Amino acid sequence: MMRPMIFAAVLAATSLPAATAFSQGNPPQPGAEAKGAALAKEDREFINKAGLAGLYEVRVGQLAAQRAQSSDVKQLAQKIVDEHTAVNVRLQKLAQQKGLSLPSQLDKKHQDKIDSLSKKTGVDFDKAFVDEMIDDHKSHIDDFDKAAKESKEPDMKEFAAATLPTLREHLQTAQALKDKLK
Repeated sequence: MMRPMIFAAVLAATSLPAATAFSQGNPPQPGAEAKGAALAKEDREFINKAGLAGLYEVRVGQLAAQRAQSSDVKQLAQKIVDEHTAVNVRLQKLAQQKGLSLPSQLDKKHQDKIDSLSKKTGVDFDKAFVDEMIDDHKSHIDDFDKAAKESKEPDMKEFAAATLPTLREHLQTAQALKDKLK
């Protein structure tokens, strides 16, 4: 009688990660957990951090595309949504190949930023959004630059290096808008 219960418990425990990945739209891949565990800690952290950052960029960009007063800020916001969505798709594929899953929810820090921004209106909203995009993109550029140089995985290096021009363009556009909104 004990054997079926143990087998059921083992079966349930080993299928949970695959079921979770599948329920998030990620088909389970054979050996995926082993791949993720084999990655260097820094590479796993980069993928997670980049996934969270990409999710945040899309969400805050969507908010700004709806709420911004300036047409230039709305254009930047929509560009951020479009381009970070494309980056997120590439990152999702990379994460799957590495046996990792990306965050599907914002952490408290990023949600608090959106909540704070949501309370602003008009020019105050536009300025706060642009300031956030400057700070946020500076941080992301540092993270992606480090991954492009130091990742142990060639495909992660390539992903990070290929994404840097987009991040730098967003930063430059936000900096130009900051001067324009003064």
